[in-house]
Amino acid sequence: MEKKAQPADAEMITGSEALMRALKNEGVTTIFGYPGGAIMPVYDALYDYTRGEKKSFTHVLVRHEQAATHAAEGFARVSGNVGVALVTSGPGATNTLTGVADAMMDSTPLVVIAGQVAISSLGTDAFQEVDLVGVAQPISKWSYQIRHAEDIAWAVSRAFYIARSGRPGPVVLDFPRNAQVEKVAFHPEKVDFVRSYVAYPKLDAEALQSAVSLINSAKKPLALVGQGVELGNAQQELREFLEKADIPAGRTMLGLSALPSNHPLNVGMLGMHGNYAPNIKEQECDVLIAIGMRFSDRVTGNVATYAKQAKVIHLDIDKSEINKNIIADVAVIADCKESLAALTPLVDKADHKEWRQSFLPLAEKERQRVIEPAIHPTEGPLLMGEVVNAVAEQAPDDTVLVTDVGQNQLFATRYFKYHHQRSICTSGGLGTMGYGMPAAIGATFATDRTVCCFMGDGGFQMCIEELGTIMEQQSPVKMILLNNHYLGNVRQWQDMFWQRRQSFTKMLNPCYELIARGYGIAYEAVTDRNALNDAIKRMLNTPGSFILECAIREDDDVLPMTPPGMSVDDMMLEIRV
Repeated sequence: MEKKAQPADAEMITGSEALMRALKNEGVTTIFGYPGGAIMPVYDALYDYTRGEKKSFTHVLVRHEQAATHAAEGFARVSGNVGVALVTSGPGATNTLTGVADAMMDSTPLVVIAGQVAISSLGTDAFQEVDLVGVAQPISKWSYQIRHAEDIAWAVSRAFYIARSGRPGPVVLDFPRNAQVEKVAFHPEKVDFVRSYVAYPKLDAEALQSAVSLINSAKKPLALVGQGVELGNAQQELREFLEKADIPAGRTMLGLSALPSNHPLNVGMLGMHGNYAPNIKEQECDVLIAIGMRFSDRVTGNVATYAKQAKVIHLDIDKSEINKNIIADVAVIADCKESLAALTPLVDKADHKEWRQSFLPLAEKERQRVIEPAIHPTEGPLLMGEVVNAVAEQAPDDTVLVTDVGQNQLFATRYFKYHHQRSICTSGGLGTMGYGMPAAIGATFATDRTVCCFMGDGGFQMCIEELGTIMEQQSPVKMILLNNHYLGNVRQWQDMFWQRRQSFTKMLNPCYELIARGYGIAYEAVTDRNALNDAIKRMLNTPGSFILECAIREDDDVLPMTPPGMSVDDMMLEIRV
């Protein structure tokens, strides 16, 4: 950037102090981080901004840099604000990359600020030097190296604008040590335009009218609701559109809380382990309206056979998603808050009662063959579905569900209840084990709502060090550990598709009670279903954090399931080996 002339009497401050002021100007309140040598000047400046008259930020010291990014993700997903992680160079920076990739896949607004060696040492293989910009570029929305202190105000403002605008995503700022200690006259900057970056595409009136024509002529319309509705804060616009056009709606995993579970037009979750009715009906509808979703392979199954009978309308803010996986007959490229609001006055008031009722026998079939046996078993060890259902029945309506990845995620998302927006945090696109606990910590800093985190024994041990963060921060996470002594999802696939050759999925686990005691966290174990409800009540009524360990049947399987590579109408209600 071109150097800016500074007035002779300007207040000169360090780049680290300038970073603090720039973050404050962006409305940052919470930073998740871990200090180290190359970021030490920034942490020295941060000292004054977490106490006394200058206090502006809460800093959460995590126990691993990857957890800093996941905690920032959880904070962002629940609050709707940009999550911030602050780490050192080298391994501190590379440890964040899983979280950066996770945020990119799931469109989570994140700014990661990492220390770096001074620019005079770049390229010398200096201690803890890594080409962070080069490594992060393919998995972030923008990555940039702040080489001089005078660039800080612009770079930070640009980073937050890019992270939060349009389709949100992660930004990585590489901050060499020389820029942290250089003196600069700080002047706030406000970036709200980036050349060649169109955050909010202009709504095409012709495309809108084409969509209206298809919707008004549809006899069997089906909406697919994704996280874009949550990201665009378009929950009310969605309901008004669906209710006027009388369109049943399935929801993706990340879009589950965009429409309340008890809404009469909600027909369930889409995808490989979603609900039976919406998956089958995708192959029967005549108009498919995708709203803020990307046609993930876990939703479509085999794209060669997916919804071939239907006209497809795709509403999305990101042009790159159009025709990427499924060809759209009509593409409405805009923020869904704007496109839905524009559609609703133009569509006819409709009555698709017969079509809607055709979902009911399929839903009933799933209820009898899958859901009731999963949530109300009468004998044998505890099942994951019954634990999730029991927690959902007692938890407050505005509870935030956080999950790790694996069977715990699939059971939890299926059987939890969603009544309020921004009520789910889970790793969708990347499927990151170890995401759950730190994301739940971040969520507790974003809201006063109850936060329930479901984890398997595998994922729990991938982030077990963050119990230290929970202990130190007194973060009131209610942790439900579904312990089956297996990497359960991999075990299920091995049983189904690999002749039951359970290769390295059985786990020898520690005594979690002793671990909980070491961190001063309340703990209870449940092995008997007759004790489950009372244990859940104690967990929810206990102030602060809690670990509820549930002994789960080892061969508990997630159903329904669309086998990989198969069509969505090949969904199985029972295991066929």
